[in-house]
Amino acid sequence: MDITPIHELPQLPRREFADHKGTFGKVLVVAGSRGMSGAAVLCGHAALRGGAGLVQVACPADVQAIISVAYPGYTTFGIRQHTDGTFGDGSTEEVIELARESDVLAIGPGLGRTNGIGAFVRRLIEGLTETPIVLDADGLFAVSPVTSEFSGRMTTLVLTPHPGEFARLMGKSIPRTTEEREEQAVAFARAFGGVLLLKGAGTLVTDGQKLYRNTTGNPGMGTGGSGDVLTGVIAALIAQGLGSFDAAALGAWVHGRAGDLGAKSLGQTALTAVDLFDYLSPAFRELETFW
Repeated sequence: MDITPIHELPQLPRREFADHKGTFGKVLVVAGSRGMSGAAVLCGHAALRGGAGLVQVACPADVQAIISVAYPGYTTFGIRQHTDGTFGDGSTEEVIELARESDVLAIGPGLGRTNGIGAFVRRLIEGLTETPIVLDADGLFAVSPVTSEFSGRMTTLVLTPHPGEFARLMGKSIPRTTEEREEQAVAFARAFGGVLLLKGAGTLVTDGQKLYRNTTGNPGMGTGGSGDVLTGVIAALIAQGLGSFDAAALGAWVHGRAGDLGAKSLGQTALTAVDLFDYLSPAFRELETFW
C-alpha cells in the first residue's frame, strides 16, 4: 500500500498576545432534533473547548430553547422544522445563509434519520463546496453509501465514522483485521477525495496519501455522545487554521487523551461524554507546552 505513515502530531496553533475571538474562527454546528437535543449541546460545547472563537448552533426551532440554556457560550438559531421535530422543508437555504459567515461546519449529531434529513444533508454539502465540513453520526447515515460524488469539493470533507458507519458508507462488511482497516480506510479516502477518521482501538486518520494511527483513548469512551464531542473539537481546530487532516489527527489525540485522563480519575466504567469536558483542558495544556 503506497501510503505515508504519520507519527508526529501537528502543532497546536500558537496564540499571540493580540489575538481575539475573530482570530480563532467561527464554527457553525448543524445538529439536533426533538429528543436528541443533547447531541447538539455536546458538539457546540466541544467546539468552544476546542478553542473556536465563536460557535453557533443551528437546530430545529422546537429544541432551540433547550439547547440555548444548556450552555451559555454559544449562540443558537431556530430553523424551520417538520412536525416530527427534524429540520424541515426550506431549512437548507436558511442554514446555507448562516454558513456563509462561518469558517467550518459540523453537521450530523442528533439530526435523525428520516428521508427528509438525507436530502437536507446532501443539499448542504453540495451547496457549501467552499466551506470545510466535519460530518458525523446521522450526517453519515444521510450520505451512505458514498462514492466519488463529493470529490469535486474545493475544501475538504471530513468523515468520522465508527466501524459500523464505515461499513455503511462503503456498502461493504466491517473490516475484521488491522490490515483490512488500514487498506479499506486509505482506499475509501482516495475514492471520495476527503479525510476519513475511522474510530476504534487505534483510530485511523487518512486522506488517501497519509495515514495516522492514534494512540490515545480507552474503552470507557465507548458511550453515547463521545463522538459528538470529537466532532466539535475537530471543527474547532479547523476554524483555528489547521488543515483538515492535521485537525482530525490532533483532534483524535486530544479527545483520546481527555478520555485517558478522565478514566484515570473516574475509572472507565463510569466515564461519560460530559466528563470529557473536564479533561479536554488538561489535554490541551499538554499540547501548549510545545509553544
